[in-house]
Amino acid sequence: DIVKSTLEQALDQDITQAAGLLRLHFHDCFVQGCDGSVLLTGSASNPSEQEAQPNLSLRARALQIIDEIKTAVEASCSGVVTCADVLALAARDSVAKAGGPKYPVPLGRRDSLDFASESVVLANIPTPTSNLTQLMSIFGPKGFSLTDMVALSGGHTIGIAHCNSFDNRLYNTSTGEAIVDPTLENSFASNLYSICPAVNDTVNTADLDVLTPNYFDNSYYVNVQRNQALFTSDQSLYTDSTDSGDIVDSFASKKTVFFKKFVLGMVKMGQLDVLTGSEGEIRSKCSVPNPTSSSYEEVIEPIVSTGKRSRSGHVHSEL
Repeated sequence: DIVKSTLEQALDQDITQAAGLLRLHFHDCFVQGCDGSVLLTGSASNPSEQEAQPNLSLRARALQIIDEIKTAVEASCSGVVTCADVLALAARDSVAKAGGPKYPVPLGRRDSLDFASESVVLANIPTPTSNLTQLMSIFGPKGFSLTDMVALSGGHTIGIAHCNSFDNRLYNTSTGEAIVDPTLENSFASNLYSICPAVNDTVNTADLDVLTPNYFDNSYYVNVQRNQALFTSDQSLYTDSTDSGDIVDSFASKKTVFFKKFVLGMVKMGQLDVLTGSEGEIRSKCSVPNPTSSSYEEVIEPIVSTGKRSRSGHVHSEL
């Protein structure tokens, strides 16, 4: 309840942050598991995951909202709820607030003691220029089916992207010369050229979903069908395989089908390589590890000792 009420106050002011929080959860879970490692800050000599190239566009306000939620939770029950669980709940409630499905979030994740290196981030976060084979090379080993991957891609029904994340479809990124991507619908391409008048534009942004950019629905898949998807990775779902194309068609035709598969994918994603039991810690502040976790172990251990599992296991209880 504390997570939801604090989050809703923030999203009532700016609903666009729902996309930022959903993306933050994805970038956390796909890199060394759902352990809150993406929330940690580093230093000039020891840069954190946030300084890795795929994470440079993570929303500063989304990180701030997680800090605000954590502060509110700590005021009520200090040393009990992890940042990883806060992030998982905030992502779920962001989806619901934007009009999407609500789904069960198992709790009991522990926070990591450190963050991953840039090389690990790069190896585990798909790029906007990925084709279908490259996408599945990341999703597949984590236990996701093709249907899971297409459903989770539907998170792009909300949010924005900077021009430099899709300008490979508009320009020769080496020479800056305009090109014509045959998988871009003409009027959509013209609009993108007006938004992004030059290559490597890191300031201007475009909506990921041209139809309903701030509403969580299935229109993303309609865009993909019409060649009006922003990223190469989005359009590849339709152009690279009839199998994935059939899944796109089914999600475009029935929102309920998409929602059902999205929920299954999110619940699965939220349990990737979690730390549980005595592993990790419960950070008092999400951006830094605790000076010592011993003060928390005495409090939390009796709660999680029953049925606790290793990093590769599942978390327990539901909210």
